[in-house]
Amino acid sequence: MQDFLLKGLNNADIEKELSSIAFDVSYISQAANKFRYRNIKIFGLNAAQANILKQTALTVGADCATPRNTVTGMIESADCILGGSISQLQKIAVKLGMQPFGLRNLGRKLENFLSDGIKEYKKPQVMGILNLTQNSFSDGGEFYNYDDAISHLKTMISEGADIIDIGAESTKPYSKEVPVQAQLEKLLPVLDYITSNNINIPISIDTRSSQVARECLNAGATAINDVSGLDYDKEMVKVISDYGCPIIIQHSKGSPENMQDNPKYDNLMDEIYRDLRFKIDFAVENGVAKENIIVDPGIGFGKIREHNFEILKRLEELKGLDCPILIGLSRKSLLNMQNSENFEKDIYSLALNAIALNNGVNIIRVHNVGLHRKLIDMLYD
Repeated sequence: MQDFLLKGLNNADIEKELSSIAFDVSYISQAANKFRYRNIKIFGLNAAQANILKQTALTVGADCATPRNTVTGMIESADCILGGSISQLQKIAVKLGMQPFGLRNLGRKLENFLSDGIKEYKKPQVMGILNLTQNSFSDGGEFYNYDDAISHLKTMISEGADIIDIGAESTKPYSKEVPVQAQLEKLLPVLDYITSNNINIPISIDTRSSQVARECLNAGATAINDVSGLDYDKEMVKVISDYGCPIIIQHSKGSPENMQDNPKYDNLMDEIYRDLRFKIDFAVENGVAKENIIVDPGIGFGKIREHNFEILKRLEELKGLDCPILIGLSRKSLLNMQNSENFEKDIYSLALNAIALNNGVNIIRVHNVGLHRKLIDMLYD
């Protein structure tokens, strides 16, 4: 009796695998989409739309999970899960273009979603953290002094940081807001040093204040990292639009003063995804270029430890937003190492960031630049 040998292909380069079995070279690129599979959640369909979508999926050998009462029409709104190969999903998108009940638009959205989902970004980047605060959860006060801040800035640059994120307001749990002038008194001298010495590295400013953002952009900063996701200061979106600079939009449930007061979610990843989608649309509608938007799921911002690990495992779901993904987990409480030395925290942060990189993150925001630079160069060079 023949002894068959089977092996699963997980996260494989399917074109390379097809080539390895002497598949027809002229057809590899077209055939590859038959072996790539996606499950896509579609929100808020009515009963007619959900039923047609399911029947359309079945005609091409795919499937669509719908609520039980969809078939009877006794449902006002249905969330559905469409699953199949990329090739099948592309066919569904075309077929929906010939359907009534607004499904033509869904077909276009699906076609665009499939194209966006395979976009490749450049090599992941390391964002080094420079806290000019006295109460940061990790290094509060260590770089509050100007000379210490400049020394650490130069160290991170020498260690290979792609971006430096500078903040003068701690947003750790239960922290209080810092007045605009107090932030600027710490930020502007560092920015002046950077511009005066012709230091050519992108500088992000970690602030929720539109006034701080504007002053720092005038002083040479190149991006803004708003942990409130444009919620805290309604003028922030105008500043970003006016300067045409990159913006990191983070998901946060609540403010630092209350975000860790028993945060709860009905569906964690759905809520994060929908919130970020809304904020992206809001930004674009107000003049921010889509290519300038970076999203951050907000590890530790209105999440308990279990939430943070679920985000880490499911980061790839955020690719559907069609924006680069940033994650900042360095030395945070999900490590459960509050009493450990920072270097030990950095080792475990490195391990978790390796998982994040494998799951498609594009920028890792870290305290220890040197360790993470070596990791990325090892994985991507």
